[in-house]
Amino acid sequence: MGECTQVKCDWYFGLDSEITITDNDVLSDLMSYNKSVITTQLTIPGQYWSNFWGGVNSDGFYKRSDDYFDMVLRKRRSVFNVPYVSSLVAIRSDVIQSKKVAYLNERFSDSNYDVAFADNARRNNVFMYVVNTKQHGHLKKMENYTALHTNNDLWQIFVNPTDWKLNYIHKDYSKFLEFKRYQFPSPCPDVFMFPLVTEKFAWHIVHELESIPNIFSSGQNQDTRLAGGYENVPTVDVHFTQINFQQEWLKVLRDYIMPVQRRVFEGYRADGRALLSFVVKYHEAGQRLLKPHHDHSTFTTNTALNHRGVDFEGGGSFFIRQNCLVGDAPVGWTLIHPGRLTHYHEGREISRGTRYILVSFNDP
Repeated sequence: MGECTQVKCDWYFGLDSEITITDNDVLSDLMSYNKSVITTQLTIPGQYWSNFWGGVNSDGFYKRSDDYFDMVLRKRRSVFNVPYVSSLVAIRSDVIQSKKVAYLNERFSDSNYDVAFADNARRNNVFMYVVNTKQHGHLKKMENYTALHTNNDLWQIFVNPTDWKLNYIHKDYSKFLEFKRYQFPSPCPDVFMFPLVTEKFAWHIVHELESIPNIFSSGQNQDTRLAGGYENVPTVDVHFTQINFQQEWLKVLRDYIMPVQRRVFEGYRADGRALLSFVVKYHEAGQRLLKPHHDHSTFTTNTALNHRGVDFEGGGSFFIRQNCLVGDAPVGWTLIHPGRLTHYHEGREISRGTRYILVSFNDP
């Protein structure tokens, strides 16, 4: 806040990392109320935990107020004077210049900086407000967030499913849940396409794998990752079990792939199992193609993770019995097709660059 004073700013806007903003007008909306200190109501999706308190006890910590739940549930909508706000605050410049608000005081430790801020404001008669007339975003759960990976958000599908969907599920996915079977793009008989994940997901998963030295397999038949130690049709790949991402992918399968499967293959309800889910890497100086094979699955999904014509040339899935090539799938789009018996196929040769695909053998 000191820098705000030096540059003679009109407002100070503080934002914690535990927040997801879904409305970019949040700052202008808050400034329009011209309050000394103001926040917009943010909650953890599906919970009552929020970024304001309706009351405080004698120690300066949370005390439930009679109208708290009505406010959180937006049964009462307005601008409310409250004794505590946190996570996202807009502070008017005259309040900062008065030096009546600060994130530290003698009563509270550094870890309770938010409580100290509210305490300082109350002691100095600086009113704090929360407005709940509009949804600007929400809070995330951070207690189980780890820093073990390069792209840690990939592992948040169980803890923060709302954010995971916002980050990683394709914006057009939900539209396809309204489609009839005949409305799905079908480049080959019984091969369907739909948008599943975002380009951000594709970049994050590829970047994650490429950041781990020597993580990709050699592409040889002998493979100690498999129960039998032998792969009949090997690829240069990474199994999701290697990066502890298998359970996260199974949730994607159950929550997002199975609803589409039931629309394109009527009468069959998947079990939601996938013993083998992996990212394949085709490279001009390494494995360039894959020989004809059946998949060990009832149905297979194959998701494009980078751009044909930009990152690589050639490639594609050729279905031999159907005499049909699927060569160009947009990033994040998924092919879904039968794995055994009818759809014998091969991976066509790339002529340049590197091609990444995410393959899942479902209901083996």
